[in-house]
Amino acid sequence: ILARKNESDGINDHIFAKYVFPHQPDLGLRLFRHFHTLSHAKTKHLGVMAFRQQCERFMSVLDDQKIIEMHVRIFCNLNEENATKEGVKNLLKTSFNIAMAHYSGDATICPFINNTLDAVIATCFFQEPLSVGFISRWIEENCPRLVMPIHRYCIHLLTTSYRSIKMNTEDKSGNGLELATPVLEKGAPFDDSLPMLNLSMAWLLAGTLPPLYSLPQVVSPPKDDESKESSAATAALPSQTLLSKLVASVPSHWTLLYDTRQHGVGANRFLHHVLGYRGPSLVLLKARSIKDNVEKIFCVASPTEWKETSLYTGGEESCLVQLQPKFSVMEKGARILYLNTHIRGYPKGLRAAVDPRNPIIAVDEQFENVAVHSMAHTLINIEVWGCGDKSSRDVQLDIKKWQIKEAERQRTVKLSAADWIDHPDRYLLELSGRPQYN
Repeated sequence: ILARKNESDGINDHIFAKYVFPHQPDLGLRLFRHFHTLSHAKTKHLGVMAFRQQCERFMSVLDDQKIIEMHVRIFCNLNEENATKEGVKNLLKTSFNIAMAHYSGDATICPFINNTLDAVIATCFFQEPLSVGFISRWIEENCPRLVMPIHRYCIHLLTTSYRSIKMNTEDKSGNGLELATPVLEKGAPFDDSLPMLNLSMAWLLAGTLPPLYSLPQVVSPPKDDESKESSAATAALPSQTLLSKLVASVPSHWTLLYDTRQHGVGANRFLHHVLGYRGPSLVLLKARSIKDNVEKIFCVASPTEWKETSLYTGGEESCLVQLQPKFSVMEKGARILYLNTHIRGYPKGLRAAVDPRNPIIAVDEQFENVAVHSMAHTLINIEVWGCGDKSSRDVQLDIKKWQIKEAERQRTVKLSAADWIDHPDRYLLELSGRPQYN
């Protein structure tokens, strides 16, 4: 089909990008140049057989490390072993654009995307030059889920674009793509302040943290008579098509549980809004260094419910990430989270570290200051986002309603006549000169 569009026996880069990658032409051009380089073609176009062989070779790569290295090489110089900052930044920006093209939220452009990408590049390229293999291993260790959507997107278009080319239409459905970028809950209607967690940070965290925090929710349709009638008709369809018909993937929604600008500052305010949420959550800390006056943003990811205890808790999915001004996975693993505000004889505050004697992050008991590697910082803002499903938030709200009702019930105490005779309040009223009362 592409050869007929080109009116020749071959396929060039512009025809390939125009018809196969209409929404991402830059990605299409880079992928075709990758095919052209590997085929060692003498002409500017590729023959039908050579093009088909390169597509099959591209889709046959299954190892994650090889996939990441292949895409880093596609966006950097194909014939050189050293990676470039511009190439890696374009790679990450393409991944963000693909994620936003099928994002279910209102905003598709984040004004802070360059700041987020610059933070990743500043940490990745700590020196120059660096090889493509080193950059690929760094991406695999720190943010492995950022590059894989590009590969799935390319596979999706290479295997399904022939339908839209035949019918002269565009594929806008996005079927088969992973909806990994979470939808952020909007703030109050009259709140003009921007949340600390912007869309590009959410995309970066979704590609860095374990899938537990951004796992799409699988929604199955209700079983009724219509589904039974259609089961016979869909029995002859391929398994993948049948699965897409019966199961719908909904991106995860991150709910704002606590924000110091809305709910106040203090340990009691933090506990009131965070405790009782039975699901994974993210605690974002914005601090300013007292030494050099640099603002930093950290994220403490908890896979389970926060609880006050004198022990370090958290499962294998626990993680501590620095987002600004540089991106870094500071710590991850089990039993690195700590929260205590009442138990005497133990350190108070919120902490994250493997070594309890030397915590990486230590928030004081007033939630006003934080120490990062024992360096003093002023705590500017705290945000807590719930990453669980809707039922986790509903259970937390039900617990709060029950607590309010119990507090109201205990405010009024009914006393019998026998209890009132010896009650100290009766003695105080008589001392004040009121022997008669209601």
